Formats: sequence, structure tokens, C-alpha cells
Amino acid sequence: MKWTASKLKALKGERKFPVLTAYDALTASLVDGADIPVVLVGDSLGMTVLGYETTLPVSMEEMLHHTTAASRGVENALLIADMPFMSYQPSVEMGLENAGRFIKEAHADAVKIEGGAVRTELIEALVANGVPVLGHIGLTPQSIKEMGGYKVQGKTSEQARQLMDDAMAVEQAGAFAIVLECVPAELGETISSALAIPTIGIGAGAGCDGQVLVFTDLLGMSGKPVPKFVKKYADLNPLIAEALSAYKSEVESGAFPADEQTY
Repeated sequence: MKWTASKLKALKGERKFPVLTAYDALTASLVDGADIPVVLVGDSLGMTVLGYETTLPVSMEEMLHHTTAASRGVENALLIADMPFMSYQPSVEMGLENAGRFIKEAHADAVKIEGGAVRTELIEALVANGVPVLGHIGLTPQSIKEMGGYKVQGKTSEQARQLMDDAMAVEQAGAFAIVLECVPAELGETISSALAIPTIGIGAGAGCDGQVLVFTDLLGMSGKPVPKFVKKYADLNPLIAEALSAYKSEVESGAFPADEQTY
């Protein structure tokens, strides 16, 4: 079954669902093969794949390249492309044009944009022109310069009210779901209960309708510290290091290639 934005939206109140990032055909095929309904080509690839310190340097061309690659590994999952910093903020027209490129050129099924009430005009325009939109509020990594770093959002009553208002505005504008990042669990559950569309939590508690993690974080591949909200379902980094070390040793000693690897 090919997942669509409307099918994902219909899961609200029916069952919880997982979401994972993927940045190429191989990882996308692994996620898709696990029957995970959503593959998100996140701009987190800036740090996980491209070696940037933040998501801010990620370009449209880089996101289009990786989204296209991921699309080749997906058969059933809903493929969502993260719109990078300054690909939609300057104007609705620019947002429409760049979102269209993800759909036409990179074969995405939907796009994700960060921001609450400030993005309603853009969300409405995208939906009106046939582009499904996943919203994103709370900790929005493209705004870390203004936020002063990666911090939990919605800790005060005023911030919590603003996030609720933003969530309602994004829903009203036509988004099919919304990511809640790094907010207190109680607030995540409150917002989830108030909305008719699914919430996808990342550091927002178990009360959300879905959960998203970064592929390399889930598998423990980076060997670097990860946020509190990450659960490592495997710890591949030491296994990879061990395999590479064994390869190096066998090449240096002449043990590889052996007869069974020789024509």
C-alpha cells in the first residue's frame, strides 16, 4: 500500500506510527522495507551526511539531490522533503516554486516547513496548489540563531499558549500533520489532543500520534553524543570500527584477499 498524506492523516485516533529520516536510496529502502509509513529526507543531513555544524548551510540543490536519491529506494512510504533554510522564508512565491521542484524533480510526496502562524499564508498556498504540507513547531532548527541554541520550547505558560496557537493555525491552514520538537511531554499531549491532525513528536513525549528519529541516531552510527530524546536501538559504531580495523590488518598482513576471494 502506497502511503499518502490523507492516509497518514486518517491514522489520527486509530494507531500510533513511526517516522524515520533517510538521505539516500539504500537507507530509504531499509526504512521502507521495515513497513515504516513515512520517510523524511530531513535537512538534518547537513550534520549527519554533509558534515555541517547546523542545518543552516544546507542548499536546495543538496536537498533535491538527496530527496531524489531517497525516492529511488521508496516503494510504499510517504516521502517528505524538508525545505531548507531560506528556500521559503523570503516569500510565498519562492516557497511555491521550490516546493514544486521537490514534487516535480525529486519525486517527493509532500514537503515539511518550519514555523507556526507566520507560515499560514504559505501553507494555504501550497495546499491550494496540490502540495501536501507537514508543519513543524517547537524547537525549529532553522531558527536556532534567534532561539539561542537547541533548547526545550514551551516551558512557560506564555510559550505554551503560543505553541498551541501556532499548532491550531498550522492545522487551520491545511497541513496534514505537524512535528512537535523538544517540548514538555504534557504540552505535547495537550496539543495532540486539541488537534484533528496527527502530531509527530521528537522529544515531545509519548502523547503524540507518531514519533520521528534520525536514522543514524537510532542505529548508533555517529559515535557522537545524541539528544536526550534519542533511543539507540542498536550501537553500530563500534561494530563498524571493528570491521574496518580488521580489514586494515588483513590487507597489511596479506591475509586478504584469501583464496576464496580470488578468481
